[in-house]
Amino acid sequence: MTPFWEEAFKGETRAIASLSVLAFCLLAPLSLHAGPPYVTDDPEPVRYKHWELYLASQLSHDEARWSGTLPHAEVNYGAAPDLQLHIIAPFSFIRPAGGSFHYGNGTMELGAKYRFIPETDSRPQVGTFPLVEAPIGDRAKGLGTINTPVFLPIWLQKTMGKWQGYGGGGYWFNPGAGNRGFLQAGWQAQYNIDERWSPGAEIFYMSPQTDDGSARVSFNLGLIVNITGRHHILASLGRDLHGPGLTQSYLAYQLTFGPKS
Repeated sequence: MTPFWEEAFKGETRAIASLSVLAFCLLAPLSLHAGPPYVTDDPEPVRYKHWELYLASQLSHDEARWSGTLPHAEVNYGAAPDLQLHIIAPFSFIRPAGGSFHYGNGTMELGAKYRFIPETDSRPQVGTFPLVEAPIGDRAKGLGTINTPVFLPIWLQKTMGKWQGYGGGGYWFNPGAGNRGFLQAGWQAQYNIDERWSPGAEIFYMSPQTDDGSARVSFNLGLIVNITGRHHILASLGRDLHGPGLTQSYLAYQLTFGPKS
């Protein structure tokens, strides 16, 4: 079987092929609306005046296409206590089955995470993380959206010793002909072996997103590696248990920094 990358970039320029091989080493999540390295998110914002910077890339595959980002940058900033500002800016690609490879600007994501209930010994923390998908992608190449989807979720998180779990869900307003508003819900659990290693897993659900679409039930296995207090590697891999048979993967470098106080 011909490797995907060899087939996908056949006939493309040497410069784009080299960039693609490099980005393949930084596989990232199927969906940009995610709590890296998972699709399910959490209510915990970045600490006040602290930063999270990600350099990542996306790969997903089903019978209809290969698609993803090559790469994307994500920035999160603690703008106030319990408030995080968020942006993702991607370069995206798509290769339909039997079609040609396209590469260019993808859909930008903007959001703000706010935690309104802090965690205690007996109570989980609770927050919301509204997201807006800005239609700036190259639609002529199939890399963007004409409309502006909006996500309104509620997320919960609880820590018990070395175990941590978070989840919840919300509703995507998904305008456009043939589109449907849809539900997204999920739960994640991870075990913090020590300060460096944190394996985990998630299961999530999405109702049909289009008139002819199908619901999805999917899982991911993930790993967070804290190389130092500032440098981190995040990865996950999973696929659909029910639905279109989508396979997704994630691998990203994360830099965190801010005032020591």
